[in-house]
Amino acid sequence: MRQFTEIEAIAAPMRADNIDTDQIIPARFLRKPRREGYQNFLFHDQRFNPDGTEKPGFVLNQIAYRNAQIILAGKNFACGSSREGAVYALSDFGVRSIIAPSFGDIFFNNALINGLLPVRLAQDQVDKIFEWLGGRDEPGTIAVDLVRQEVRAGGSLFPFRIDGMKRRCMLEGLDEISLTRTYGQQIEAFERRHHEQMPWLRARR
Repeated sequence: MRQFTEIEAIAAPMRADNIDTDQIIPARFLRKPRREGYQNFLFHDQRFNPDGTEKPGFVLNQIAYRNAQIILAGKNFACGSSREGAVYALSDFGVRSIIAPSFGDIFFNNALINGLLPVRLAQDQVDKIFEWLGGRDEPGTIAVDLVRQEVRAGGSLFPFRIDGMKRRCMLEGLDEISLTRTYGQQIEAFERRHHEQMPWLRARR
């Protein structure tokens, strides 16, 4: 998993509530091999016309936000189906963090195990950041700091919380297998004690 400690990047505003996983990546693209990347499928039907040309009004097609690494969204982001492809599409596009008042539960957990940081802030805090972004003549840069567990935007600081083990995995770039390997010595010690106490469990040769 890609490590996450802190980023400071352009934030793309997406005010809509209930942006579901079928909008993030339509189901017809889920059969595509992951090795080729899912970035071109992200918000496909909002980003592209039927002939493949870009829709200029969509935020991620605007020059200012093409390289946005943070998305500021409305409540219940990524609700709907459990497709992990929604996380893949965002990550492959270059998005590192989503800030919203709430998320679909399955997406929230899928994001954490794939190095994409979902940040829950109170609705009034998200509204304040939207207001700050909208009052600027140029794209706004936001800092998302997992070490301190805070978002910094427009001179304001907004704390957030991530579960201790999940936070550790993101800070160190550990997936479930890598995390298990960090306990290698303890596992070996347990197996030695276990076999000493129950020698009949050893396979006969």
